[in-house]
Amino acid sequence: MYLFFVEKENIREQTARITGPDVNHIKNVLRMKPGMGIRISDGEQVCYNCRITDLSDEEVLLELLERDEDGTELPAQIVLFQGLPKGDKMEWVIQKNVELGVSRIVPVATRRSVVRLDPKKAEAKVRRWNSISESAAKQSKRTVIPEVAPVMTFREAVDLAADFDCKLFPYENAEGMAYTRQVLSAVEPGMRIAVFIGPEGGFEEEEVSYAREKGFALLSLGRRILRTETAGMCLLSELMLRLEK
Repeated sequence: MYLFFVEKENIREQTARITGPDVNHIKNVLRMKPGMGIRISDGEQVCYNCRITDLSDEEVLLELLERDEDGTELPAQIVLFQGLPKGDKMEWVIQKNVELGVSRIVPVATRRSVVRLDPKKAEAKVRRWNSISESAAKQSKRTVIPEVAPVMTFREAVDLAADFDCKLFPYENAEGMAYTRQVLSAVEPGMRIAVFIGPEGGFEEEEVSYAREKGFALLSLGRRILRTETAGMCLLSELMLRLEK
């Protein structure tokens, strides 16, 4: 069934209503009719299987059939701190990591980030990135729309993640895969996990030293050098396989 996100105030005990741009998509693009099934989420872990009872140009009315509190979310909070990449790679990073189950994405301006966003451009970019996150969440039947946060500096991002339960920092000069396996074997449901990915060109030594001081685990992702848009997905995939119910 198609999934749509609905404001909590629009969900009652036995009925719900969809408003906004999704109405046109349901009615005129998907051409759905009364009696057809649809799935909605309140954006906070709870989903409902529903049946359409009526459609108009302003709203879609639903009958709630079944409540699903298990949802589709991973049992841990994973925050991806992504060094700003060039071009439209950030859009790809957001789409794919939302599909893999990331809880939040924080764009990070590092020393080697080629992209430099002024405040106006940054605001527009973040709106665009959150729109992509919502689309990816719908496509992958997520229960929650992961937030794409405003751009942070590297130190701001490291300080934000300092008290996380698990802090992962892939680095091309890190120890071998044995240490990576050891660190990942300790990942458990309920943890808050920070994943730091550098931009093209990676992290500078000063940034690596600061992360090490704050207790980050410097990991190897193998003998091959991965692109910035690949590294996060590599690590997220491993975390998903370990945490998925």
